[in-house]
Amino acid sequence: MKRRDEELERNQAMTTIVAFMDSYNQTIPSHFPKASLELLEQFRQVSPALFKQSRKWSIEKHRKRFMDWLSSRQNA
Repeated sequence: MKRRDEELERNQAMTTIVAFMDSYNQTIPSHFPKASLELLEQFRQVSPALFKQSRKWSIEKHRKRFMDWLSSRQNA
């Protein structure tokens, strides 16, 4: 049970864009496009509501939304 709490805390923790990018790229499926600083900055610009309170990133808050945004760009 303790492992689950650590994982939850890690996913909820607010972090830098670089730390988010590293974590994101390590955990996505190999066939999925990787995040880059440029793509993350573009995402932040088109999703200002997600960053109203802080410019920090979290896996819980931003990962799925970034994945959806990135896939929509790839399919356009």
